[in-house]
Amino acid sequence: MSVALRVVPCLDVDAGRVVKGVNFENLRDAGDPVELAARYDREGADEVTFLDVSASSGDRETTYDVVRRTAEQVFVPLTVGGGVRSADDVDRLLRAGADKVGVNTAAIARPELIAEIAHRFGSQVLTLSVDARRVTGDTRTDSGYEVTTHGGRRGTGIDAVAWAVRAAELGAGEILLNSMDADGTEAGFDLAMLRDVRREVRIPLIASGGAGTVEHFAEAADAGADAVLAASVFHFGQLTVGQVKDHLRATGHVVR
Repeated sequence: MSVALRVVPCLDVDAGRVVKGVNFENLRDAGDPVELAARYDREGADEVTFLDVSASSGDRETTYDVVRRTAEQVFVPLTVGGGVRSADDVDRLLRAGADKVGVNTAAIARPELIAEIAHRFGSQVLTLSVDARRVTGDTRTDSGYEVTTHGGRRGTGIDAVAWAVRAAELGAGEILLNSMDADGTEAGFDLAMLRDVRREVRIPLIASGGAGTVEHFAEAADAGADAVLAASVFHFGQLTVGQVKDHLRATGHVVR
């Protein structure tokens, strides 16, 4: 029996407001996170992801109050990421209402954090966010993709595919693979990158970055994604969760 494909709206939150830009620049206001999360819950989203996009670069904690108020409005799983640096941070977020926690920058600095979180709370709680971009020339990695941090502003030199493999071995429950090149462009997911990571990891893979049409979601599923995540097209009313699910069903994909 096929596992149902998940459709996941993403709330990129900065200073308590949902924002969206192109390649994480020129951010524009997209609304109140609590109101948007409640709307997506009503529309039939399978999960909602909440990313505090300035928590790592601004060196501050995730806004627990906004997380708490968002969690009170949604009845589907809520994944929260941004500024998570320790297992104790995960504990605080779970107590604030998160069902899963996304980790990115801190795990790159100290990969053992993945194992610590998985051991204390279980792998199912941990989503590893991988913000990856294509690299060429002197900076090229073996796979051609590099892990970035701080909203794509800093390269790490770490091979993105190898990092996904290592994270799975350390206990990550799923990988949120975000293409920094495609993010906000609405030109489609990076299907080649999805396929390359899918070949190497068995844990669930969430496609992120570039969704613009219903066809893009089906293409990501065909490339091996277990879940499809988007922000702009949902926030600004170009597509609804229902329209995406209808198209996925029409193209032979199992959805909830």
